[in-house]
Amino acid sequence: MGKVTGFMEIDRQLAKYQPASDRIRHFREFTIPMSDPEVQKQAARCMDCGIPYCHGPTGCPVHNQIPDWNDLVYNGNWDEAIRNLHSTNNFPEFTGRICPAPCEEACTLNLEDAPVAIKTVEQAIADKAYEMGYIVPQPAVVKTGKKVAIIGSGPAGMAAAQQLARAGHEVHVYERESKPGGLLRYGIPDFKMEKNFIDRRVDQMRGEGVTFHCGVNVGVDRTVESLMADHDAVLYCGGSETPRNAGIPGVDFAGVHDAMPYLVQQNRRVGRENIDSVGWPSDPILAGGKHVVVVGGGDTASDCVGTAFRQGAVKVTQLDIRPMPPEKEDKLAVWPFWATKMRTSSSQAEGAVREFQVATLEFVGEDGLLTGVKCCQVDERRKPIAGTEFVIKADLAFIAIGFSGPFTDSVLKDLGDTLKINTDRRGSTNVVANDKDYRTSVDKLWVAGDVRRGQSLVVWAIREGRQAARAIDEALMGSTVLPR
Repeated sequence: MGKVTGFMEIDRQLAKYQPASDRIRHFREFTIPMSDPEVQKQAARCMDCGIPYCHGPTGCPVHNQIPDWNDLVYNGNWDEAIRNLHSTNNFPEFTGRICPAPCEEACTLNLEDAPVAIKTVEQAIADKAYEMGYIVPQPAVVKTGKKVAIIGSGPAGMAAAQQLARAGHEVHVYERESKPGGLLRYGIPDFKMEKNFIDRRVDQMRGEGVTFHCGVNVGVDRTVESLMADHDAVLYCGGSETPRNAGIPGVDFAGVHDAMPYLVQQNRRVGRENIDSVGWPSDPILAGGKHVVVVGGGDTASDCVGTAFRQGAVKVTQLDIRPMPPEKEDKLAVWPFWATKMRTSSSQAEGAVREFQVATLEFVGEDGLLTGVKCCQVDERRKPIAGTEFVIKADLAFIAIGFSGPFTDSVLKDLGDTLKINTDRRGSTNVVANDKDYRTSVDKLWVAGDVRRGQSLVVWAIREGRQAARAIDEALMGSTVLPR
């Protein structure tokens, strides 16, 4: 906890944003950091609540010891605060920026709609640690002589790689793209998290002995069997990238796209890379001067909204089939769990028109080009209501309704053809493994992250990567000191 009476004396404050009219002119982060004294005041609000639901299992998937590091920040002990935070979370500068903060939903003070600003404090700890030079490589003192290959360098793969390298193993990470980071780098826009934070962690991990092999599409450029032959263990952390099939007529019109190719292209532009990317369409997708419709109500849809505004879209409309949620939840019914309530992302606040309880019937066009999106209102069972049809003008439309699993034309095809790996039979292509030892049906092969659990949060990927690393270390060495 922080100050005993802090929650009664200090109001909740969050970092401010640049005005929308300014931030849509660039792709950089637009949060205005708090000063150290302001952060310490927010940490002081952490109360002696008896049962701190904030750090799990309802609050934080990695079980951050939130009351502990709030107290350390309040007392100005930044060095110990980052050590405490790193004991559960390898990359707090990532989660402090892009996690939706279920910990704040679970905070006892959220019963009064004024939770501790946990996410703000977490980011501040990580940024302060870099500023003070506290984050440096921590190479293993003793090497085990074991080699581990990790397929995919997203948050699960990076977390596992760092943990295994610190346990003394020789770790090789194989990444399909030209730089490490997975969808952290190529899926999440820079205005939410600039990529220098990934680069700094990669440099640290290289200093710890991790070797990154970029531009290697495992299953195409190199077989999984060859990795297994050259390593004592292989961990597959491929992510969830195959878009769900929307089943909406008219998807063949020019101007209709899945969300991810659009986001990947823009991230590659910002990173000064060629927009061509393995697995994604390479024709340029740009929203400048266009009327844009985004189908979907989640984070990916919101990222499309913010990207379209920054590219100069004339108007952006977001369609959500769900009813408009209440402004405030029933605390006694849902706390400390994540509540369904009206939430407005920073991208939506930049001027998006939001339509709720609306179904997308079809994309309409002329001469092969998209001209509009035909919609209608739906009832509580999401069934179309007759006579409520309308058409929204659109030159560009994005489908952002989620992902069904990993790509099936590389690693999974290789595994299925040669090793007959077990995948989920419920309509997805996720690889089957439990969350205790993360072993697959193939010997020497483990799996973690979205490729196992389905699309989820970055913080869940970090948790799974850490737990899989522990399982692999224990399997290779007979025992482990890595935390679960």
